[in-house]
Amino acid sequence: MELIYLDNAATTPLSSKALADMTPYFISEFGNASSLHEKGRMAKRAVEASREIIANSIRARSNEIYFTSGGTESDNWAIRGVIKASKNNVKHIITSAIEHPAVLNTCKELEKEGVLVTYVYPDKNGLISVEDIKGAVNSNTILISIMFANNEIGTIQPIAEIGSFCREEGILFHTDAVQAMGTLDIDVNKMCIDLLSMSAHKFNGPKGIGVLYIKTGVKIDKFIVGGEQERGKRAGTLATPLIIGMASALEETLSNRESKNANMILLRDSFISDVQHNIPYVHLNGDKVKRLPNNINFSFEFIEGESLLLKLDLDGVAVSSGSACASGSLQSSHVIKAIGVSDELAHSTIRFSLGNNTTREQMNRALKILIKNVETLREMSPLYDSKKKEGKYV
Repeated sequence: MELIYLDNAATTPLSSKALADMTPYFISEFGNASSLHEKGRMAKRAVEASREIIANSIRARSNEIYFTSGGTESDNWAIRGVIKASKNNVKHIITSAIEHPAVLNTCKELEKEGVLVTYVYPDKNGLISVEDIKGAVNSNTILISIMFANNEIGTIQPIAEIGSFCREEGILFHTDAVQAMGTLDIDVNKMCIDLLSMSAHKFNGPKGIGVLYIKTGVKIDKFIVGGEQERGKRAGTLATPLIIGMASALEETLSNRESKNANMILLRDSFISDVQHNIPYVHLNGDKVKRLPNNINFSFEFIEGESLLLKLDLDGVAVSSGSACASGSLQSSHVIKAIGVSDELAHSTIRFSLGNNTTREQMNRALKILIKNVETLREMSPLYDSKKKEGKYV
């Protein structure tokens, strides 16, 4: 039975090209990029060439790209680094209630340290209002952090408008672009972005490597102290093979982004339509238009989401019930609850996230398997049974 992998928002398979490009730097070209001998210089050249590729992908300068261990570290560094560097006696951050746990939990920890945080709530489609952000600003606001696109419901935020407002007000703007990278067009200059987080494994790169873009002139403290790597801002031996794999995967992804996006949008919209047509009591979460090309998020009434996920898994369909980084929690998704979905319905949520190589045949098979398992689980539900007896089944 061929696995139908529809959890690409959690992670993507490593590109074969990226693996091939990485391999020599694990074996023959193993030098430390900080060493002065030829092996080290060769590694350094490869790192800097990769840095240039990544910088170009967001229209940044290469010296504004800093390598990290992934999106979580980048988010932590962006927020904590700005807070530590600020000279304000009172420090205020604005973020949204639907951020990734890497942002939300960092902000919650900072609140314990005396930092003031305002959490702006989205509308029912997951969109953050620029006006709500403006209304939350005060004289102590030093940073606004709003994710580029939501990892659970796929809603794309008005980043350029938020960035423009921040620039006018002299407030630093950070965006978690982990889900957006490789899929959406990002220009840090036009969008007035000061800090941006990304992670390689979301666009067919290796796990364990990410980037924090830091605009020239932004005051930010060190996050990891040690040696003088990354121009003295982030200590630690550079993961040369992973850096090369990240750049290789990103370059490959961007080379045919438009055609792959167009294909995913067709498959996404067809699947959404088919599910809504064939399964009653189903709710689409997220904005229908301002949505990542690969994201589908449904709540199924009368079903516990984890039960459906496990049954789909047994039938060879890999999906998610929310963010992979929160999968150990028994609580329902904070994102789904923030857009006004009841706690009961939030527990019935499943995310399908397509990849560059997802096919129509796979989506058609996934649909049939989904319909079968939803029917099976609902037949076990006394609430669903009573609904049918009331004649409300449609």
